[in-house]
Amino acid sequence: MAVFEGLSTKLQDIVKKLKGKARVTEKDLKEVMRDIRMALLEADVNYKVVKEFTNTVTERALGSDVLESLTPGQQVIKIVNEEMTSLLGGTVSKLTYSPKPPTVYMLVGLQGAGKTTACGKLSNLLRKDGKKPLMVACDIYRPAAIKQLQVVGKQLDIPVYAEEDNKNAVNIANNAIKYAQKGGFDTVLVDTAGRLHVNEELMQELQDIKSKVKPMEVLLVVDAMTGQDAVNVAQSFSEEVGIDGVILTKLDGDTRGGAALTVKSVTGKPIKFASVGEKLNDIEPFYPDRMASRILGMGDVLSLIEKAQESFDEQKALELEKKIRAKGFDLNDFLDQMEEMKKMGPLDQLLGMIPGMNAKALQGLSVDEKKLDRIKAIIRSMTMKERSNPNIIDASRKKRIASGSGTGVQDVNRLLKDFEQINKMMKMMNQKGKKGFKGMKNMQFPF
Repeated sequence: MAVFEGLSTKLQDIVKKLKGKARVTEKDLKEVMRDIRMALLEADVNYKVVKEFTNTVTERALGSDVLESLTPGQQVIKIVNEEMTSLLGGTVSKLTYSPKPPTVYMLVGLQGAGKTTACGKLSNLLRKDGKKPLMVACDIYRPAAIKQLQVVGKQLDIPVYAEEDNKNAVNIANNAIKYAQKGGFDTVLVDTAGRLHVNEELMQELQDIKSKVKPMEVLLVVDAMTGQDAVNVAQSFSEEVGIDGVILTKLDGDTRGGAALTVKSVTGKPIKFASVGEKLNDIEPFYPDRMASRILGMGDVLSLIEKAQESFDEQKALELEKKIRAKGFDLNDFLDQMEEMKKMGPLDQLLGMIPGMNAKALQGLSVDEKKLDRIKAIIRSMTMKERSNPNIIDASRKKRIASGSGTGVQDVNRLLKDFEQINKMMKMMNQKGKKGFKGMKNMQFPF
């Protein structure tokens, strides 16, 4: 599922209409703003935020001779992009660190928002950044909450501080800081308790922990899929506990986008991180400008490059580039690239970062793990000669490959057909400019 799939599709259609216009009248602008207003309201964006957004875009478009320019459509799109970036927070908001370690981060939020998992993901991210994190289990109410954090810690090989017999969360947090100081941990992440709804008891406990351990930042974890409810929760926590930033979870499942587009305006606090998948490395800093570009179909090349740099072996990438240029991309390379793409994250999200990729083309596209395993089994049942030159695979070879991989001949045929398409795509991407990407909209991916 693409991030903000529904909203992206609508806004990209609006942008497409504007792009080609050599002349934009005030009437055209009003119609565009009405369409944008409706798209944002349907995406569950707060009404006041929508009104302010469309008013600002209209004022800027009318007040700076945009409509009289040589490219009025492009100028309006530029304003929409800039204002959407502003709506999402303007600039990336990074974590702050204490001059005297350990730096303490306190994670708060309602039960079910994904707080414990977010604690693990953020710890993992901090470790990649050279930090030595300690996670602290302060949820003393929910059954198995401590165990859940310990399981996450074990998966990541990151220590967890827990006192299973202690029923005072404030004392646990305070003891954890002392433990971190002795153990040389430079960052401490306190995983606090949540409730099913905002209540006085929860807020008081969080205030007490905050007062005792004096965290550098209080990070609110909210489920992006709850839309306006997430924004209401953010407002309550901001007013009663005081927060420094937001971690949006399940952003990959949020087809509307209401929470992300509203939370900064309502609370005044930035979205610092977005959780975009179920794996413990599926978290990334939130870049408002990149997200705005993706929503409007302008791509997010920087994030794509960063993901590729994290996942791909540079030497392998250079070798593959040479092979593609020499038209020597074979089924071994196909298998390698599927594995590398899998490391980078969901395919629909990656394609959504490519400029010019239409949101409609990505609808329903997802990586099917079972299909991926089936493809690997088929390729591994081939001889090296067959992998290097799939053209030699005749009916008898197909039958042998199907038998060896536990699949059917039709599965082998489908893979070979898909491989041809991927080869075509590689040739397209080898061409200069956007021309290479246009054909990709009609490509069918095997996974």
